[in-house]
Amino acid sequence: MFGMMMQSQLTLTEIMRHAQNNFPNSEIVSVTADNPQHRYTYREAFARAGQLANALKRLGAQSGDRIGTLAWNDYRHFELYYATSCSGLVCHTINPRLFPEQLAYIIDHAEDRWLFIDPMFVPLLEALSEKLTGVRGFVVLTDRAHMPDTTLPNVHCYESLLESESSEFAWPQLDEDSAAALCYTSGTTGNPKGVLYSHRAMVLHTYGVLMPDVFALQGSEAVLPVVPMFHVNAWSIPYAVPAVGAKLVFPGPKMGCGETLSKLMQREGVTIAAGVPTVWLALLKYLRENGETIPSLNRVVVGGSACPWTIMQEFEQKHGVYTHHAWGMTEMSPLGTYNARVPASIPMDEARVLRLKQGRAAFGVEMRIVDDKGQPLPHDGIAFGALQVRGPWVCERYFKAEESALTADGWFDTGDVATIDPKGYLGITDRTKDVIKSGGEWISSIELENFAMTLTGVAEAAVIGVAHEKWAERPLLVLVPTPGAELDPKAILAEFEGNVAKWWIPDDCIVVTELPHTATGKISKKDLRMQFVDYQWPEEITA
Repeated sequence: MFGMMMQSQLTLTEIMRHAQNNFPNSEIVSVTADNPQHRYTYREAFARAGQLANALKRLGAQSGDRIGTLAWNDYRHFELYYATSCSGLVCHTINPRLFPEQLAYIIDHAEDRWLFIDPMFVPLLEALSEKLTGVRGFVVLTDRAHMPDTTLPNVHCYESLLESESSEFAWPQLDEDSAAALCYTSGTTGNPKGVLYSHRAMVLHTYGVLMPDVFALQGSEAVLPVVPMFHVNAWSIPYAVPAVGAKLVFPGPKMGCGETLSKLMQREGVTIAAGVPTVWLALLKYLRENGETIPSLNRVVVGGSACPWTIMQEFEQKHGVYTHHAWGMTEMSPLGTYNARVPASIPMDEARVLRLKQGRAAFGVEMRIVDDKGQPLPHDGIAFGALQVRGPWVCERYFKAEESALTADGWFDTGDVATIDPKGYLGITDRTKDVIKSGGEWISSIELENFAMTLTGVAEAAVIGVAHEKWAERPLLVLVPTPGAELDPKAILAEFEGNVAKWWIPDDCIVVTELPHTATGKISKKDLRMQFVDYQWPEEITA
C-alpha cells in the first residue's frame, strides 16, 4: 500500500520560488571588484536569474549542459547558481586555485559549454584557451565599464548579456533526480573526480543543514559564507539561507582578509559565519591587533580541517562567539556531521574533548567504522577504523565512471580513519593515506596537531609519518611560529609529556616559515611528505 500524498518534486526551483514569495525584500550584500558594497533583494536577485536563464537559452545552452564558473562569493555567482540549475542546466563550480593543468583537465572532462569567469581570472583562461576546445564562449562577470581587454574568443560582458533579456522565464518542471550541480574533488591522488549532485540530494541536504542541531538558521539572521562558492556549493549556504529568508552576505575576493571580514561583519550585523580554520586565524589576529570585536556575531562554523582549541577559546573568551566543528566531503554534498552546542552542565575537561571532535551525524547520514577486513567496529570511542557513510546526499559513483564507488554492501568509504563514541560523536584521527603506523599501532596525527596548536607561539602545526628503521614510522612535528615568536623544538616536545601517550610523542620537531596548503586551504600532507622526503632522524633517535 502506498501513501496518498502529492508527488511534488524536490528541486532547487522550489527554494527559489519560496524565497521569492515569502522573503522578497530580504537582502543580499556583496563585495565585488567593481562594487565594494553591492546591495539588493531576493526579488531582484531572482529576477536577474530569470534574465540570465533567458540569455543562456539565447546562447544555445541546452538541458544537461554543464556551465562552468570560476568566481568568488558574490551576487552574480549566486544568480548563476539558480539560473543554471533551475533551468535544467548543470552548475559546475570550478576552484580557480587549482593548478592550470588540473583546471584544463576538469573543464574538458566536465565538457563545459560556457565559462563564467571573474575578471581576475581572465589571464588564467587566456593561457588555457587553446586547450579548451569544447568551450563555446566566455562570459566575464562584470559591467561594461570594468570589462577587461582580452584575447578570449567569443567573449561577453555579463551585465551587457543580461540587460536585453526579460526577467520572466518559463522555469521547467524538473525531475528531482535530474542533475543540478557538479563539483570536482581536490587534493586526491591522480586526476580530480567529479561528483554530480541531483536536485533531490541538494534539497534534502538543505533540510539537513537547517536542522536545529546543525546550522539552525533563522530568518532574522545575517549569514556570511566565507567558505568559497566553488568549494562544495559553499556548504549549501546559498540554498539554506534563502529557504529561511535570512540576510546573505558575500565577502567577494577578499575572503582571507581579516580586516575586510571584520568590517563587513560589523557593518552588516552578521550573526553566523562559516569557513576553514585559516580564515578564523586571520580574523582573530586582526581583531586582537586592533582591539575590535563583532557584537552581532554569535557563532562560527569550522570545516575543511580540524579546528584548534586555541581558536575556540579566543572566540569564546574574548568575543562571546561559540565555535562549531563540522565535517563532510565533496562526495557528501558535503554535510556529514555537526558538533552542536555542548550543554553548560558538562564539566570543562569533558566539554573540551567533545568539542574537538567532529560532532554527530546529521539526520540523513549513517556512519560506521570498519577494520581492514570490512567488519564493523564498536562505537566505543576507542576503536579506530575506516569511516564509511551512506545516505540520500552521498555520492554513488563519480561522474562518467562506470563502476560504483560503494562497497559491496552499499557504503561509501570516506578515506578517513576515525572513532565513534557511545554518544555518537565522530572523531577523525587521520586520512587513511596520512595515518602513522608505528610498531604496528596507529598514531593520530590530528590529535598531536591539536595539542601543538594549544602551545604559545604556534601558528600552524602538522604531523607526518617518516620512515624509521625500528618502528617502521615515527611522527615528525612541523611548526610555523606566530610573528615574532621563537620556538625551541626541545621545549615544544617536552610539552607533550603527560598530555599524550608517551609513544605518540613526535621524535623530532622542525620549525619552518610556512606549510604547504591545498587549493581549499587545508595543509597538504602530500606536499609536506615530499618536502621532507630526504629527512634523516638524528642518530640519538634511531639508536
